[in-house]
Order: sequence, then structure tokens, then C-alpha cells
Amino acid sequence: MSLSLPNHFDLTGRCAMITGAGGLLGWQHGAALAEIGAALILTDINIAAAEAAAQAIQSAVPGAQVNAFVLDVTSLDAITDLGNASGQVDILVNNAAIDPKVTSSSGVAHASRLEVFTRAQWDLEIAVGLTGAMQCAQIFGAKMAKRGSGAILNIASDLGVIAPDQRLYRPDPTRSLPSDPVKPVTYSVIKHGLIGLTKYLATYWAEHGVRVNALSPGGVFNNQNAEFVQRLTNLIPMGRMADVGEYRAAVQFLCSDASRYMTGQNLVIDGGRSAW
Repeated sequence: MSLSLPNHFDLTGRCAMITGAGGLLGWQHGAALAEIGAALILTDINIAAAEAAAQAIQSAVPGAQVNAFVLDVTSLDAITDLGNASGQVDILVNNAAIDPKVTSSSGVAHASRLEVFTRAQWDLEIAVGLTGAMQCAQIFGAKMAKRGSGAILNIASDLGVIAPDQRLYRPDPTRSLPSDPVKPVTYSVIKHGLIGLTKYLATYWAEHGVRVNALSPGGVFNNQNAEFVQRLTNLIPMGRMADVGEYRAAVQFLCSDASRYMTGQNLVIDGGRSAW
């Protein structure tokens, strides 16, 4: 006897908007949702990056419905205009961020260090990574709540639940010098903040059919320096970094009816790093 079971992952007829879609994982999130039927609105402050992501998704998922738009998530007016022009958005993936690359550029005190970290850099990174997510939720989430259904996914990080291990970035991991680069304070604050925003929004709109969850990826391999990769994998029980496509299934789960009784949660997928 064959059984006919509902496909809770099917997003046919729904539209998903992804911010920061031109980044390393942004187009992967889009491809994941296109694979299960969602139409896509890809946004990025760099329109060329958004269009490249759209092309990559259409190549990977033939027949995918994809549109690319420029969007500055720090501008509430720009978000409002897109919300008015885009039609119904059923799923919002808050992925936009300024990813601070930790480099070893010279200096008496490295610019990433807390002691010399500038207020201007703090304001910029918070505006994009945290305030931008709030503003997108404010506009698109409110529309979802008014309709009585929707899903928001905030992309956090394993560094939203643990602190950065700054030894990873030192030229000499056995000692700390003022000239050593660090993962800046903004990264931790933003990612912890996104998890807090997730819990707030989930309870705020729970009675209006809007689910809000967070995904906290671990480190993704992207041809980083071999010494850095070895240091990081030594901190991961599974002994490796994530492949770039390994978060697709989690995105599909969190944005579809497969997780229909899940809200206000943070799904950590880090190879076990935060468990050690």
C-alpha cells in the first residue's frame, strides 16, 4: 500500500526575500528555497552581486523565479519602497552583514582591536547587520502579521553563542600583542543581538502566525589560509569546516511548514564547536 504524505517542505506559490544575497552564503540560501519551489527576491547593496547570485541560482535550479534588486538595509525608506513594490513576501531571510575579514595588516595597534575600534565603524556595522534586520522585519514582518502568516529567518553565527577565540588570528597563538588582528567587537554584538531579536519577534508576533527563528552557522571553508583552517578545525569536534552548501537543508526546514511548530529558536550548526 502506498501512502500519500503532505510535503511540508513545499514552498510552491510562496515568495522569499533574501538580504545580502550577493554574499558567500546569500545565494546558497536562495538556491535552497528555489529548490523547494519558492519564488525569490534577491537584494544586495551591490546590484551586480545580486544579479550574479540570481544567475547562479537560475543555473543551479532551472526554472527558478528570481528577481534581483538593489537594497540598502540601513535605509528605512528604501525598505518601505521595496515592500510596496515587491508584492506579497511570505519569507524573509535577514542575511545582510558587513563581514569583517581579519587581516594581519601592520600597525602599532591593529584597527580591529577594541582599544582603537572607531565609533564610525561600530555604527556602520551595527546599522547593516542588526538595525537592518530589525527594519526589514519591521516592514515585511508587519505585513506578514497583518495577513496572519509568514516566516522570518535571521542568519546569526556560532559566535552568537560563544566568544571569538582570538588565538585563531594571531601570528603567534601563544601570546597577544597590540599589533595582532582580532575578530572585532561588532561581530559578536550583532550576532548575539540577532538571536535576541529573533526571540523578541517570535513572541511579539506569535499570535499573528509569524514564525521567527535564527540559524547559527559555523565557519565555512572558503580557501582560507591553511594555518588558520588547521587552527579552527582543531576547535571543531568533527574536525573540519563546513562546506558552502551544507546549510541549505536547514534553511529549507526553517522557512517551510516542516518547522511549523518551531519559533523563537536558534539552530546552531557548527560541527560541534560550541559543545566543546
